[in-house]
Order: sequence, then C-alpha cells, then structure tokens
Amino acid sequence: MIGDDVEVIIVDVRGDKVRLGITAPKTISVHRKEVYEAIQREKAEGKEQSAPSAKPHIQKSSTG
Repeated sequence: MIGDDVEVIIVDVRGDKVRLGITAPKTISVHRKEVYEAIQREKAEGKEQSAPSAKPHIQKSSTG
C-alpha cells in the first residue's frame, strides 16, 4: 500500500521481468517513469511556447 488509497500488487514474475498491478483513485495519475517524464517535457515545452517574450512589442503610432 502507498498511503490509504493506492495498492501495488505483483501480478506476474517471468525471469527478470515483474508485472505490477496498481489500483488507485481516478484522481491520481499513474504512469511509468518514461511516460511521466515525457508528459513533463511536453508541459515544459508548452509553457515555453506560450510564455510572453522578454521584450514587449511596442506599436508606434503616427500622429499628425
């Protein structure tokens, strides 16, 4: 058990491979490490693309 809500069980063992079963509430995301890291990279890239640039764009108006 992890906390009160997450249960991890060994489903199968074959040689050096172990299959795990995880029961968790839908409010808790469960991912393999490489999937989690890919999600975090995508989130970081999305923030970089949507962040405003350091130099604000100033529009010059012509008067007169």
